[in-house]
Amino acid sequence: MDILETAALDRRQRRNTYCVLFISLSPFFLSSAVYFYLWLPDSSPSVVAAALKATPVISLALLVLSYKGGRSLFEVAGGLILSAGGDFCLIWPELFIHGMASFALAHLLYSLTFLSSRYSTTSTSSYFVSFCYLFLLVLGLVVYAYLYPFLQKMPEAAVLTPGVGVYMGLLVAMASLAVRTRRPLVMLGSLIFMASDLTLSLQTFKVMENLVHGKHIVMTTYYLAQLLIAVGDIKAVEGGDEFAKWKMS
Repeated sequence: MDILETAALDRRQRRNTYCVLFISLSPFFLSSAVYFYLWLPDSSPSVVAAALKATPVISLALLVLSYKGGRSLFEVAGGLILSAGGDFCLIWPELFIHGMASFALAHLLYSLTFLSSRYSTTSTSSYFVSFCYLFLLVLGLVVYAYLYPFLQKMPEAAVLTPGVGVYMGLLVAMASLAVRTRRPLVMLGSLIFMASDLTLSLQTFKVMENLVHGKHIVMTTYYLAQLLIAVGDIKAVEGGDEFAKWKMS
């Protein structure tokens, strides 16, 4: 078999792999469509509404588990399950802190996964990566400083103020370690996750009036972020450097 035939075979195999993955993602796309179509109002929280909200992320967790042979419960799949628990809690305003804690644990699992050998890279000391570390750290500090006076006005300020600080630290750590992996899908997913949380916090903590389509923005970016992180985890291979290939393409 010559080089051209080998290259053509590799292309067909990649195309088949992508097709199988896309079909495997159909439960996520379908459940997301159902959630946005029904769009149950916040004024009537219920178990049904919570389940509809959490189902897309649960479907991603099951997909990751199936690709990893059920051995990754304490990796990205576990983070997705914890995120689904956070989705469930956030349906009820009084469970906001519980939901935030669940998402904080999810970010912790994501971070530990990005440190694993499957995500190891040949170099993590480039100027680009170092700049991203610094940028994300400064961004997290600036956002928390900006939110601080508004957190002090919340009914549960004594718990929320330090809690949001811890959550922000874990979110920044997760995004920074995602950059360290040098994998485009994981990097982009983590940054979109930060954008989604920022949009949510600005509305939740009364920094600004609720946007007309504020919840749509939050949920669309949130589902997209989880999708990218999940697919990035499925595509992760030990010793690869997708970022370098992405820059060269």
